[in-house]
Amino acid sequence: MVLNYIWVAFFVIAFVIALFRLVFMGDMEVFPAMMNSTFETSKTAFEISLGLTGVLSLWLGIMRIGEKGGVINMLSRLLGPVFVKLFPDIPKGHPVTGSIFMNLSANMLGLDNAATPLGLKAMEQLQQLNGKKDTATNPMIMFLVLNTSGLTLIPVSIMVYRAQLGAAQPTDVFVPLLLATFFSTLAGIVVTSLYQRINLINRTMMLTLGTLCFAVSGIIWGFGKLDKDTMNVVSTSVANILLMCIIVGFILAGVRKKVNVYDAFVEGAKDGFSTAVRIIPYLVAILVAIGVFRASGAMDMLIDGVRRGVESCGGNADFVGALPTALMKPLSGSGARGMMVDAMTAYGADSFVGRLSCIFQGSTDTTFYILAVYFGSVGIRNTRHAVACGLMADLAGVIAAVLIAYMFFGT
Repeated sequence: MVLNYIWVAFFVIAFVIALFRLVFMGDMEVFPAMMNSTFETSKTAFEISLGLTGVLSLWLGIMRIGEKGGVINMLSRLLGPVFVKLFPDIPKGHPVTGSIFMNLSANMLGLDNAATPLGLKAMEQLQQLNGKKDTATNPMIMFLVLNTSGLTLIPVSIMVYRAQLGAAQPTDVFVPLLLATFFSTLAGIVVTSLYQRINLINRTMMLTLGTLCFAVSGIIWGFGKLDKDTMNVVSTSVANILLMCIIVGFILAGVRKKVNVYDAFVEGAKDGFSTAVRIIPYLVAILVAIGVFRASGAMDMLIDGVRRGVESCGGNADFVGALPTALMKPLSGSGARGMMVDAMTAYGADSFVGRLSCIFQGSTDTTFYILAVYFGSVGIRNTRHAVACGLMADLAGVIAAVLIAYMFFGT
């Protein structure tokens, strides 16, 4: 429903501003420009969607091999001791624990199609433990905040869009994106734990979070010693090596489990075409609305206003062009995806704004959408502190994304 209002607002605001420019400024080009943008952006959306087919088929096939090879189950076992501490209200040995592990593991691997059904199943099981059926419980909120913080190990879709839009190295945002999503997830865990009075000062959590923080600090320190060009080369090389290791690792995991990896790959790859076709109407809808909004001059007015405000405070305003993606992400995944594509199209896939918009897209998830779907599936009306915790995790991800983008790609 929120996206419906935003979509209508794009057209109405664009029309009002264009009418103002025509009547009071004598701009006879604005309405032809808006109509031309509808044809151009709808064509662009279709071409992008079809261009995604091959790469989506590749990665969905690889993910299916990993899924059948037990990679998700392995991650579940590794995360087990940590999640026992984060969900103290869940009885030990309850089957919901497995569903939560599977959902979060699937999200980390970018298996969206598998993650959502597993998440809905976990919510149904959590609702069975709920004494007040219309009120969110602490485990429900922690579970959803971990979802909305967007922790992803393999940002496949973002790299696919970068490749489709002509990025020289589509994987160059891999390391920055991992760092940003780490801070988003860490903030979500800490804030939710404070609300729920969960004690994070224990051996398991301190060892886990401490190790991760140490590793992230080491990465930031190490890259901070490099100049921008070397940093970009090293980051891209590390990303490509890691992704190749993941592909080989998934295949070997399938072989170890005696999975017919070729058939598993083909089975997963078949979803690539259907996925690409399925997103065409969504991408057309949002890109046409954004194109009209931009052609009317409304987008430039908005960005220029924010830029002047930042510059008047003495700040560097290079990041402002990517802000629409960050602002849209909590509301709609497809809307944010459209903003990301628009930013890369307008500024260039390898521009600072284009790269930052990709980091924004991957550092958090669609908070309001996830809360609406997951809570709505079990009839929760009183969401308590879920929205506040989710948005604070989003804010941490946005701030981290900006700082990390300046570190890796700033001039």
